Amino acid sequence: MTRTVSYTTRPPRQDEKDGEDYIFISEEEFRKKADMGEFLEWEKNFGSYYGTARAQVDEAIAEGKDIILSIDVKGAKTVKKIRPESISVFIMPPSMDELVSRLRNRRTDREKQVSMRLEESSREMKAADEYDYLVVNDELEEAVNELIAIVESERKIKKDSKTQEKGK
Repeated sequence: MTRTVSYTTRPPRQDEKDGEDYIFISEEEFRKKADMGEFLEWEKNFGSYYGTARAQVDEAIAEGKDIILSIDVKGAKTVKKIRPESISVFIMPPSMDELVSRLRNRRTDREKQVSMRLEESSREMKAADEYDYLVVNDELEEAVNELIAIVESERKIKKDSKTQEKGK
């Protein structure tokens, strides 16, 4: 299983590493890549652009890897439209109070940005029922194990489906 590293035009936070947390590029570079169709999905959020490189996804799929995209609701809708076979998992906070606490305690955003993120999160949570699965991230280890179980279950479904097709 592998995770894509999204592109973004926002500046790195204190502990973020280029190429590991995000690929940080200028808005001009981002727009060129978007115009050339290099992104599977991209959006402007909180004043900055974010996008998933099509090549990263295609390469992982060609290698037979499961790939995780860490994207927002708009991006997930775009991916589902382009790749209907994809499986979507909505990661939900245990409560709005806990989300507020997590955003404030990470101390990476100003209060205005935290408020904007909370507003967006509230809107996005209303779309959770549009996803194939829902995982509540209360305890990180449990949420990770639940995600792994979903991936393994989907692998089995896909394998069984291919086996049935061969038998016809």
